[in-house]
Amino acid sequence: MSETTRLLHECAEEWQLHLGEPFSGGYASRVVTAATLLDGTEVVLKLQLPHRESEHEAAALRHWDGDGAIRLLAYDPERDALLLERCLPGTQLSELQQDAALDVFVQLLPRLFKAAHEHFRALAEEADWWAEDLEAKWQSDGQPFERRLLDTALDALRTLPASQGEQVLLHQDLHAGNVLRAEREPWLVIDPKPLTGEREFAVAPIVRGLELGGGRRNVLHRLDRLVGELGLDRERARLWSLAQTVAWSFGSDFFDQHVATASWLLESR
Repeated sequence: MSETTRLLHECAEEWQLHLGEPFSGGYASRVVTAATLLDGTEVVLKLQLPHRESEHEAAALRHWDGDGAIRLLAYDPERDALLLERCLPGTQLSELQQDAALDVFVQLLPRLFKAAHEHFRALAEEADWWAEDLEAKWQSDGQPFERRLLDTALDALRTLPASQGEQVLLHQDLHAGNVLRAEREPWLVIDPKPLTGEREFAVAPIVRGLELGGGRRNVLHRLDRLVGELGLDRERARLWSLAQTVAWSFGSDFFDQHVATASWLLESR
């Protein structure tokens, strides 16, 4: 029996679950469906793999307490196992047209901006970590994009953290594939990768994400709609989006698209 299988069976026994079929996707966890033996409620069992970005996922879900996000029903820290509310029918927000999806984000994000606390990694720390080896990656990959883009990303990562606004809980990978149609509410956020930082950073994964369409017009439309309707500083949001997109481009299957997105943001002052 594999280690993963053993953990799944231990969790099933602990929480009295009947294990179902695994979901597809996910690179930092293995997720399976489960129906409780007591009342048949459909839930999700998530086994986490060690990964920097998903640290403190349980704490983030507890902090949101179901307000715009799925509920954490139980947590076993020894097994890195989370028992989660299941979204049904579970279709992704990306199935909507871009502006309809942005309407949902405009409603959800302010609810997620809860006052931060010490459980979560700071955006400033994450920015330092991204900046630390960004130039080395650029050099080792053969300088795959213009130096000006790299320098702008590095400057943003080194200067923005010191002048941030109020610190709130952020989901640094909140793209349209991580918002699901549900029964308790029309849409709920899943899979938090939590940080604490200013609100302007929150638009970065939505602007960067390809789920709502690529191309310069779509990217800048997402930026402008979100900052305008959420009352954010456009220049700071633009620079955070550019910087995270560059940092996350290396090693990504979507490297070319991320570089194009960052380049459009570079020219959109």
